[in-house]
Amino acid sequence: MRQTKFHGRYQDSGRVCEHPLCAEPGEYRAPGTAAHGFDGPGEWRWMCLEHVREFNAGYDWFVGMSADEILEAQAPAMGWRTESPGFRAGAGVDGLPRWADYDDPLDAIAARARGIRSRAAREAEVGQGGRFSREEAEALEMLGLGSDVDQRRLRRRYTELVRRYHPDRNGGDRSHEARLGRVVEAYQLLRRSRALA
Repeated sequence: MRQTKFHGRYQDSGRVCEHPLCAEPGEYRAPGTAAHGFDGPGEWRWMCLEHVREFNAGYDWFVGMSADEILEAQAPAMGWRTESPGFRAGAGVDGLPRWADYDDPLDAIAARARGIRSRAAREAEVGQGGRFSREEAEALEMLGLGSDVDQRRLRRRYTELVRRYHPDRNGGDRSHEARLGRVVEAYQLLRRSRALA
């Protein structure tokens, strides 16, 4: 079965129009008889072009819904109530950067890809007895740094994270205190590391 682009025709479906008085090929989909929900119809009916147009002209998606359900389904923000992890205020602390830190989405995607590659390189390096111990690699992960870090970059990242999560910078909000404590511990461990000396 091949779908023709743009107008929803499924050629060579082998189906016959489901209208009782029609024998034309059923090449167009219409919502079926099973109950539908917010994520679409339960099943499809197959009809010819003439009868699918007739069906669509009289179709009411809201049939069976209460007034409140209809209002909710028509709300402009329907489906956008949940916040994706990359856009949360706390995103980016444990490694990957926050989307909100970038003007261009492609820069954010590139930074996330660099973070993933950097994490993989650190794990491979630790497994081969490389520059950093396992604890130091975990500390780098906590700060969102790669294994190519030096003392200057470590200090700059530490300062950035402390500023972001300190209660004094967040109107007294102490919800990030535990995370701030992990950032400080990671920095203290890496600051004394022989690998950065």
